[in-house]
Amino acid sequence: MFVVLLVVGAGAGAAPDPQRQKELNHLLEHDCGSCHGMRLEGGLGPSLKPERLRHYSVEQLVVTILHGRPGTPMPPWRPFLSEQDARWLAVLLKEGGSL
Repeated sequence: MFVVLLVVGAGAGAAPDPQRQKELNHLLEHDCGSCHGMRLEGGLGPSLKPERLRHYSVEQLVVTILHGRPGTPMPPWRPFLSEQDARWLAVLLKEGGSL
């Protein structure tokens, strides 16, 4: 289902600056929400609520965010997001800190 890959990079553990966090929240609400539902409870794509994501590691979610899911409508966000951005989003989703 998910490709397991260790994502390592400079600054991978650092949070994006506050302005970038606002941009990422906007992306999550509007871009991710267009497929995963405006409350991220599911739609074309599955729910992104913590209870749905509990079986996946942050690293698995980072890989999915950056590289998409072949054979599904989930696109790769690598052209628009850094590993740091994807990791921040993955942690946010796992903790239920959005929407």
